[in-house]
Amino acid sequence: MSEAVQPIVVVSRCLDLEACRYNGQVIPNAFIRRLAAHVTLIPVCPEVEIGLGVPREPIRLVRQGDDVRAIQAATGRDVTERLVGFAERFVKTLPEVDGFVLKSRSPSCGIRDAKVFSSVESEAACGRQAGLFAEVVGRRFPGLAIEDEGRLNDAAIREHFLTKLFTFARFRQAAKANSVAALVHFHATHKFLLMAQSQRAGRAMGQLVAQAAHRPLSEVIAEYRQHLQWALQRTARRTALVNVFQHGFGYVSKYLTAREKALFQQTLEKYRRAQLPASAVLLLLRAWIVRFDIGYLLAQTLFEPYPDDLREPLDPRMAWELGLPLARNRRRAPA
Repeated sequence: MSEAVQPIVVVSRCLDLEACRYNGQVIPNAFIRRLAAHVTLIPVCPEVEIGLGVPREPIRLVRQGDDVRAIQAATGRDVTERLVGFAERFVKTLPEVDGFVLKSRSPSCGIRDAKVFSSVESEAACGRQAGLFAEVVGRRFPGLAIEDEGRLNDAAIREHFLTKLFTFARFRQAAKANSVAALVHFHATHKFLLMAQSQRAGRAMGQLVAQAAHRPLSEVIAEYRQHLQWALQRTARRTALVNVFQHGFGYVSKYLTAREKALFQQTLEKYRRAQLPASAVLLLLRAWIVRFDIGYLLAQTLFEPYPDDLREPLDPRMAWELGLPLARNRRRAPA
């Protein structure tokens, strides 16, 4: 299935890594613990980096006219310039990264939900926005896999984040090879994934790959990266995934029994009706792809976009109904 790759991820240090929150605590996070086994983590705590210490008086975002300032409520200390300055220096010194996992609701790291107050003394928020560090990150890396730990509790958001993260890491690896062959290989192995995300982007990327031998490769890679980030901007539509699953099924259906074909159609229909997750269809197809050794599909990252142990376990009853794992009566496709 998909090739081994190690994404580079910037993560808020308070998320399971170090007791550096304003109250001197660490936030346990099982997802970060699992993710750490497969990625290179770059921990950061902007508030500690600018010298606020642990523990510390909390800061809050305060609207002053058209401006939003970061102010330590207990002392009246304004740390806006220091936070923004650190953020801008930090992003300039980063290696090529693939994504960020930042602390939700934080006045420095919140991606979209940091509370904004009308005054230092206000008890009720008057709005929400990105924290000052996260705002700089968003401007500098608008197309990367960027999420907060709160939203990653949602299975669909987490799956999309991981798909983006590992796809960007594979592309970074392909771009580093700086060869037409590497770009062709990346595009070929991501064809199904791109079909699911955006057929329009996939066609444009295919045209770029076709031009790679006749244009400066650095230009082609830069344009391809833009299309890839755009294609993965949103979660794949259910109807698009249904079409791709049917396309993949066409490669294995001739080797299946009537009951197995019926099982696939029933599973696909349940997914279409949002009664099953996409992973149920993927696992069923993948079992047959491995069983019949369909080389072309084995290479498609759609069927294993990220390591399996980052995926939530399939409900045992559901796995039993789907006949997974298929350990007996295996048949191989004719050579």
